[in-house]
Amino acid sequence: MILPIVAYGDPVLKVKAKDITEDYPNLDALIVNMFETMYNAFGVGLAAPQIGLPIRIFLVDTTPFAEDDELTEEEKESLKGFKRVFINAQITEESGDEWAFNEGCLSIPDVREDVYRQPKITITYKDQNFETHTETFEGLIARVIQHEYDHIEGVLFTDKLSSFKKRLIKSRLNNISKGKINVDYKMRFPNQKKKR
Repeated sequence: MILPIVAYGDPVLKVKAKDITEDYPNLDALIVNMFETMYNAFGVGLAAPQIGLPIRIFLVDTTPFAEDDELTEEEKESLKGFKRVFINAQITEESGDEWAFNEGCLSIPDVREDVYRQPKITITYKDQNFETHTETFEGLIARVIQHEYDHIEGVLFTDKLSSFKKRLIKSRLNNISKGKINVDYKMRFPNQKKKR
């Protein structure tokens, strides 16, 4: 089932999400619905707060990045088929020199800005079977994970921009929160009761 994606300005996007237990109601269906919602919106990641749930789940599928002609064959191979569910994740280490990448977000449509992040992370998480993993990721995979991880921490990529950049995009962000934007996927806007 395709769920509406919560738009910029909704308070749920600024809440630090809570851990869940293995018996969280309808967890398998939620994960299926989140993947379906993400693919419908042509995303490479989606976090539970983006569908209105303040819980620590996000998922990632970096396959679309493997189409980028600027990447090496090795980079393309690592991105192709990288599909994961992260539950109760904690990033334990970030390292390396920060690098810029032009990021966007399904909750903030039509806004893209360069965001600086460290290239290497170590993360501990549970998968959809509640098995615990600790893994290290680099490059674009790390970047996507960091972006989605920020969502469960109540942080948006726009929070990482300079105050000058924030001023430049302020009116666009206000329009998004008021629903004054055309998107080709279902969204839920903060001050609107009806679903789009």
